[in-house]
Amino acid sequence: VQLVESGGGSVQAGGSLRLACVVSGHPRSRYCLGWFRQVPGKEREGVAATVTAGGSIDYADSVKGRFTISQDNAKNTLYLQMNSLKPEDTAMYYCAAAPCASSGFLLRDWKYDYWGQGTQVTVS
Repeated sequence: VQLVESGGGSVQAGGSLRLACVVSGHPRSRYCLGWFRQVPGKEREGVAATVTAGGSIDYADSVKGRFTISQDNAKNTLYLQMNSLKPEDTAMYYCAAAPCASSGFLLRDWKYDYWGQGTQVTVS
């Protein structure tokens, strides 16, 4: 399974960005897909996650109402629409995937087996 993120960049507070993650190499089975972020010196934080073919969606409290996770199955792409960005959203953002036996703990990084290389988001 390979994941390639794009869409990061620098934006002023209050602005928007849309991250994309192309997921390839996974069989057409139920997968958990998530977005995580990490700031140097801090633990990786689950931001938003979902399950392929519909189902559960979960968001960190810090992004509820501002971020939206979605997927385009035809393009094998996971998105993270980020609105009303704040300086504290500055981080490296990663997408992650794993075979999904259950939809519990979607925002826990230990649940995921495959990770992208990350894309930097900077909000000033």
